[in-house]
Amino acid sequence: MPDLEQLQEKYAPVLALFEHFASQGARLDPPSLDGDKLHLRGTVPSTVIANRVWDTIKQVDPAYSDLHHEIGTTGGPDQPYTVAAGDNLSKISQFFYGSANHFQKIAEANHISDPNKIRVGEQIQIPVLN
Repeated sequence: MPDLEQLQEKYAPVLALFEHFASQGARLDPPSLDGDKLHLRGTVPSTVIANRVWDTIKQVDPAYSDLHHEIGTTGGPDQPYTVAAGDNLSKISQFFYGSANHFQKIAEANHISDPNKIRVGEQIQIPVLN
C-alpha cells in the first residue's frame, strides 16, 4: 500500500503546478490520504490552468487510480494576465501551456497584430486551447 510520501513523489509534477500558478491564484490544501489514494483539494482561477493541471495528472498516470482530486475552478475559461518586464508571447505561452508554440493563439485572442509588440502592464487574456 503506497504511503503519502510515495504518492506525493509520484504526483510531484502536479503539486509543482500549483506552486507555479500560485501567483495567478491557484491554491492547494495540504495533500492527504483518502484510503490508499492521494487526496488533492484545491482551486485554480481558470479553465486554462485547470486544463494544464488535468493534462499533467494524465501524464503522471493516465488511469490516476491512486488519486482522489477535488479541484475547482473559481473563474471563467480564459486566464487574465498582466504583461511583466521581460515577457514575450512565447514566454507567456510556455508559462501557461507548457509550450512556447501557442503564442499565436494568444496573439489572435487579444487582437495583437505583431506578437513582438506587447507592453509591460498590458492586460491580456490567455485563451483555452481547443
